[in-house]
Amino acid sequence: MHDDSPARHFEVRIEPGAGVFGAAAGESLLLAAARAGIELPSSCRNGTCRTCIYRLVAGQVAWRIEWPGLLPEEKAEGWILPCVAEARSDIVMTRCAGQ
Repeated sequence: MHDDSPARHFEVRIEPGAGVFGAAAGESLLLAAARAGIELPSSCRNGTCRTCIYRLVAGQVAWRIEWPGLLPEEKAEGWILPCVAEARSDIVMTRCAGQ
């Protein structure tokens, strides 16, 4: 069976005022930002180095790997790694203070 429905896209907003871009379902937030010309900090691109850590202010993500390099407490507080996170809704995220 072939799915002819349009690919889902979500709006991703980086606060404060760092940009807005679209992310397709199944696409990492890091790659979606790069496609839009927005460079997010990154290094390993596999969820272990934590260079790309952001806080999810609003929205939902799914993980591309079973366990990203975050502690359970950090995940509960809303921290995400855009290199291995995919949008499941419109997203608002903010950079960690001091980064």
